[in-house]
Amino acid sequence: MTDQLQTRRDPIEDDEIDLLQLFGQIWAGKVTIIVFAIFGVLAGLFYVLNTPPTYQADSLLQLEEKASQLGLPESLADLSGDSPRAVTEIEIIRSRMVVGRAVSRLNLDWYAAPLQAPVIGHLLATQDLPLPAWGFLAQFARPGDAIRLDLLDVPAVWLVEKIRLTAEGEGRFTLTLPNGQQVQGQVGEPVIAEDVGLSLRVGALVAEPGRVFILEQLSEIEAIARVADALSIAEQGRNSGILRMTYEADSPETARRTLDAIAQGYLSQNADRSAAEADSGLAFVESQLPAAREAVQEAEAALNTFRQDEEAINLSAEGEALLTQIRTLEAELIDLAAVEEEVAERYTRNHPEYQRLLNNRERIEDRLASLREEVRALPATQREVLNLTQDLELAREVFIQLRNRAQELQVLRASNIGNVRIVDTARTAERPVSPRKLLVLAIAGLLGLMCGTAVVLTKRYLRKTVDGSEELEAMGLPVFATLNRHPSAPQSAKGRKNLPLVAVETPGDLFVEGLRSLRTGLHFGMLDAQTRSVVFTSPAPGVGKSFISANLAVVAAQSGQKVCLIDADMRRGQQRKYFGLSKAHPGLAQVLSGEVELASALVPTQVENLSVLSSGPFPPNPSELLMREDLSRLIKLLDGDFDLIIIDAPPVLAVTDPVVLGRAAGAVIGVARFGRTHPGEVLAMKKTLETSGVKLSGAILNDFDPKSARGRYGYSYAYNARYSYKSGE
Repeated sequence: MTDQLQTRRDPIEDDEIDLLQLFGQIWAGKVTIIVFAIFGVLAGLFYVLNTPPTYQADSLLQLEEKASQLGLPESLADLSGDSPRAVTEIEIIRSRMVVGRAVSRLNLDWYAAPLQAPVIGHLLATQDLPLPAWGFLAQFARPGDAIRLDLLDVPAVWLVEKIRLTAEGEGRFTLTLPNGQQVQGQVGEPVIAEDVGLSLRVGALVAEPGRVFILEQLSEIEAIARVADALSIAEQGRNSGILRMTYEADSPETARRTLDAIAQGYLSQNADRSAAEADSGLAFVESQLPAAREAVQEAEAALNTFRQDEEAINLSAEGEALLTQIRTLEAELIDLAAVEEEVAERYTRNHPEYQRLLNNRERIEDRLASLREEVRALPATQREVLNLTQDLELAREVFIQLRNRAQELQVLRASNIGNVRIVDTARTAERPVSPRKLLVLAIAGLLGLMCGTAVVLTKRYLRKTVDGSEELEAMGLPVFATLNRHPSAPQSAKGRKNLPLVAVETPGDLFVEGLRSLRTGLHFGMLDAQTRSVVFTSPAPGVGKSFISANLAVVAAQSGQKVCLIDADMRRGQQRKYFGLSKAHPGLAQVLSGEVELASALVPTQVENLSVLSSGPFPPNPSELLMREDLSRLIKLLDGDFDLIIIDAPPVLAVTDPVVLGRAAGAVIGVARFGRTHPGEVLAMKKTLETSGVKLSGAILNDFDPKSARGRYGYSYAYNARYSYKSGE
């Protein structure tokens, strides 16, 4: 062999990701990806149809800022910090006190629903699907089934225990209790089992006989927890005092009624709380009124007595001004004292609101002390009149304020109105909030695409195959030809009597053009070979070496060369099927064993210049026959009569025959199949031959698919249709 055939190429190492190649691999597996996407969409559709819809009701509440219920001035009420806080009110709404009222009002601790089938329960209950007449299917929910409970009371030990109700037809039903006991009942009539403490009344029942319903009573705590879990509350904006409440349920009416009951329960407790505060304030004010009235009377009597005794006159303008200022400040101190009582109930003395109130009171007391010093500078008689007048005005102010407060608190208690109002009543959206059909289908389809892509890439990674001539060249194997896929190429010769010779039937096909290129390469590559014989082998069966050998022999013969085709596979040889020879016709096995002469076994074919030596009847010892010196003598004899000897050998990794044939032939060429042969198999074939002293001259890439090659590498290695031709053109 020439040095050209022995040329080795260093492997090309490229650790970078080729995006074009990656896209090509994905495109090559587009069918798999589309199938996964379709299955994903179908799975999403099943999920959408088999998932109960969830409806959401919403409502808006306003937390109103209220002035002090004790009728304080706005400036003083602001100091008290008596403003509803959203976080506090949200927790109150979610409390057992409020939610429990809704649970009790709507009997949300009762559960009654048809029994649903496993896996496809909702789909079966909502879609009128045709079902086989199997008895066990009669118990599961179907479209139109409904039940309404008017009463359900079970003993404490049966809370959260399921009671089975089986419809009997005509309004009759049978109850199967948790203890196994069965009780008969009729729609609209109470069912009372005194021995176990059960009371039940079914208000309505729509179902075919045999249908089963599940009844259950939850504990109060669990029922409240379930309602609270489906309830969401958030403040709209910062410090807006507007709360948005939402509630999710399996039906629009249930969502609306439940949220409305929660809102009404919160409104009721808020009003009750306001009334309780009013009652407490009114009791305190009424207890102070008698003492305030008596103080006014005593102050009037003292002032009148002093005037009569001293014959005092009215105050001067300066005295009136001092008296007015003192009276105003003392009134503010009284108001601050009332506010302090309320603030003390809410905060500690270190709280900023409490400290601000104390600072304000200290400022007023300092001013009041200054005014009293000015009063001491007045004449004694005028000073005394001023003091007595001041006492009278102060007593009157206290009495008037207490009387006004009492009237305000009486009105507040009678009105029973809190500081919360419902802005928007509960209303349910027409469309369910889940499942979101389009979103689910889109996500399911996307997941299908992703899974399909992952499968394609994983399969590609785990099942590495020879997909290009550069991979064979990287292993040190010159590539003589890359043969395009031919639709007539047999995938398996087993069970077939005749195999096609495409070189005769379709001489202009790209596959045949590749054989012509192979013929030319062999012609110049074997000029220095000992004999003009070439062995075609492969790592494993099914790569198409017999198909190549037969059609190459035809192409070589058509060029004017005298060609001999030898079927050296004396275990599963198939060359006879290409040329219509009988299985009993003597062949290589009989020639090597000396049973027949070469001239009797060698058969001319319908193709001019082409003769075939089939394998003949399969012998029991093919390896021993090939190891005789008769094989070398046979090849030398044929080399004298033919221009080219093509030997179709068995796979290297299956038997040792190719090793023996390779030592006697002029060249050995391995055949790899595009997208099927593993690179490790090619390396194993090469190593097996080289270990035995046989050098693999080169390789052929068979069954090449240009479309897949463009998908995987972005370009094609084989002959393009633009360069094909037909005879006579």
